[in-house]
Amino acid sequence: MSSERRQVTADEFRRACGRFATGVTVATVLDAQSIPHGLTVSSFTSVSLDPPLILICIGHAVTCIDVFRAASHFGISVLGAEQRPLSEKFARKGYDRFDGTPWQRGATGVPLIPGSLAQIECETHQRIASGDHDIFVGRMVRAEVVDGDPLLYYASGYREIRQLP
Repeated sequence: MSSERRQVTADEFRRACGRFATGVTVATVLDAQSIPHGLTVSSFTSVSLDPPLILICIGHAVTCIDVFRAASHFGISVLGAEQRPLSEKFARKGYDRFDGTPWQRGATGVPLIPGSLAQIECETHQRIASGDHDIFVGRMVRAEVVDGDPLLYYASGYREIRQLP
C-alpha cells in the first residue's frame, strides 16, 4: 500500500460536506458610513457557552469581507422556513442585497432581519485566516429568539423538517 495520499477534489469536498444538514443564516455588518452589508452563511456554529461564542466562515472572495474584518460587531439572523427568498437574495452577487429588504438596527447597531427565528448580535472576538476563508469568532452580546420551523440546507438544496404524526 502506497503512503501517497490522493488529494480530495473540490467536488468531493462539496459533496461530503453537503451531507451535513445546516440551518441558514444571514450575517450582517455596517461599514464606516453606516451602510449595511450582508450575505447568506450556512457555516455558523456555536463554539463556547462560557464565554458565549459563535463562529461564521466567510470566503476571501466575498466582496464585503473587508467590511466584516473592520467591524467591531456583526449580526446573525437565523432564517425561518418561509424566509427562503431572503436566503437566495443574500446569496446572489453583484447588487445591493439590502435594496428593498426590511431590516432593523440591533442594540449594537448591526443590521438584523425582522421575522428571523433568532437575531444575534456579536462583538468580534477573534478572526482567523484559514485556507480560502476567514473564521470570525463572535462573542454573543444579545439575542432574541422566536419559535418556528428553520430554513435548512442539505445536499445542495433547501429542505424542510417533516413533522411526525
